Amino acid sequence: MHWLALLLIVPLWAGAASMELRRFDDPAKQERYEELIKELRCLVCQNQALSDSDADLAKDLRDEVYRIIQSGKTDQEAVDFLVSRYGDFVLYRPPFKPLTLFLWGGPLLLLLIGAAVLWRQWRGHRAAAAPVALSEADKQRLQQLRAQTDRIDEDQP
Repeated sequence: MHWLALLLIVPLWAGAASMELRRFDDPAKQERYEELIKELRCLVCQNQALSDSDADLAKDLRDEVYRIIQSGKTDQEAVDFLVSRYGDFVLYRPPFKPLTLFLWGGPLLLLLIGAAVLWRQWRGHRAAAAPVALSEADKQRLQQLRAQTDRIDEDQP
């Protein structure tokens, strides 16, 4: 029975060991720290926040954010520091500026291109489905074919 309890406790202990405990003198600083590390992106991991990443660089960045907040600087100063070092990629919500214009406008541009392609195909399909005007020669040929069909129908019992 002891081995079963040990099996249940070991994963809990391992999970607790991977969590970083940061102590702040002010609970507001603790809250700011936790919000900031959720808003900042791990530069090594695939789309993970600093708060979720176990990468060494993420740990270093969390240490840096911790030091900045402990030193009494604002959240914006912490963000500015990380952006100056690592660029806008460190932000989940990069600012709107010429370098990020395609990032913000790209989805709209793709939507417009898709709408234009659909409109063009619909227009082409509609033009193909429109009735075609027959020439006089075609009309005469059509009347001849109808007359032949009528004669064939009359001959059959």
